[in-house]
Amino acid sequence: MNTKLVPPLSLLAALNAKSLVNSAVSRVVSNTDTHAQLTSLLNPLLNARSNARRNNQSNLTVSRGLLFGSALFGSLLMLSSLPAQASSQPAETDHQQSLLSLNTEQRQLAGIEVSQLSLQAFNLQAVATAQLIVDKDKTITIAPQLDMQVLKRHVVPGEQVTKGQPLLTIGGAEIAAAQANYINAATEWDRIKRMSPGTISASQRMQIEVNAELKRAILESIMMTPAQIAALAKSPSSIGQFQLLASINGRVQQDVATLGQVLIAGTPLMQLTDESYLWVEAEVTPMQADQVNMGSNVLVHVGSRTRNGVIIGRSHEINPQTRTEQVLVRMANPGHELHAGEFAELYLADDQQAKSAGFIVPDAALTRGGDGDWQVFVEQDGGGFSAVEVTVVERQRGLSFIRGLAPQTRVVISGAFFLASEQAKAGFDIHNH
Repeated sequence: MNTKLVPPLSLLAALNAKSLVNSAVSRVVSNTDTHAQLTSLLNPLLNARSNARRNNQSNLTVSRGLLFGSALFGSLLMLSSLPAQASSQPAETDHQQSLLSLNTEQRQLAGIEVSQLSLQAFNLQAVATAQLIVDKDKTITIAPQLDMQVLKRHVVPGEQVTKGQPLLTIGGAEIAAAQANYINAATEWDRIKRMSPGTISASQRMQIEVNAELKRAILESIMMTPAQIAALAKSPSSIGQFQLLASINGRVQQDVATLGQVLIAGTPLMQLTDESYLWVEAEVTPMQADQVNMGSNVLVHVGSRTRNGVIIGRSHEINPQTRTEQVLVRMANPGHELHAGEFAELYLADDQQAKSAGFIVPDAALTRGGDGDWQVFVEQDGGGFSAVEVTVVERQRGLSFIRGLAPQTRVVISGAFFLASEQAKAGFDIHNH
């Protein structure tokens, strides 16, 4: 077997060429060399290639290696002249691309609901049964204090009405007599007021004034407004009936009035309730009652919805049959989504767990990220949504106790699954890894 040896000088040239190629590649990968730097590296390679040809023209291996190196350097030279656009993009561009933006219509279709979280300390295992009732501070019962007859209806049960809107037209013999008595008493009092001082005795003047005010109070007891009473004195022909007007903004409830029906004094005709606030009646055990403090915050869970409430009262009496104490909570009800009569669950704040405080969110707010970790969607200032990984500490009855967010963060509590699907389809790196 014949073995052809490579001349030492040619071998040295090949090794030098290989070393130059490796050095150039590493420098281009680690950093973008300038055009002048690559040119300076190319010249020694070309010189080595010429020397190799002069020393051994038959050494095809070295020649081919040098040709490959030359071609490689030419490619690197061309790449170096291209603008480094990808590396010059700011980091915030990637962050903006990871945000998912929806318009108003899309948010409504997806059922997106956002809630601002507050730092809380609750024990999800300690729960009290509760029931929603009307806010008695924002509820009016329509019950005139004279016998009456329903002459006309202006609303239907469940209708939302505004203050001053007609509800019913009522009348009857007793109402007509009360209106006539007021007109006579008011006219007499107006006549006395125009008399000169000393014309009648002070006691007579006082008696006439008191009689007029008494007749006015009777009309107010049948729920006539001051404007209606003033108009009555100027227009006696309207005696015998009047319109019952809504005294608050609210919803018509417990409507029992029927056309032509004659009702005795004090009979409730209907009830108006402002549903923007509700009360929660909860039954707590004696051990739970130790955590009840007036004015402290609580968590009310109704179906899939969670609301914050404030304790406004407690009975301080144990029911002998249920061995529980009644606690009263006032809760905001924006959008009138919740209604009196619904069952609820009440979670009391645990001051002993203040050091391990976190956030309470419904299970619907949690989704799994691409790496399998729990995440929630946070609404940014510009209106877009981004996913943030959280730690789930506890899950009970459709609620999750989580950590990993800053207080007052606006978190999507409904529609998170839709956002997760959209980001998965878009291929976003939602955690910016």
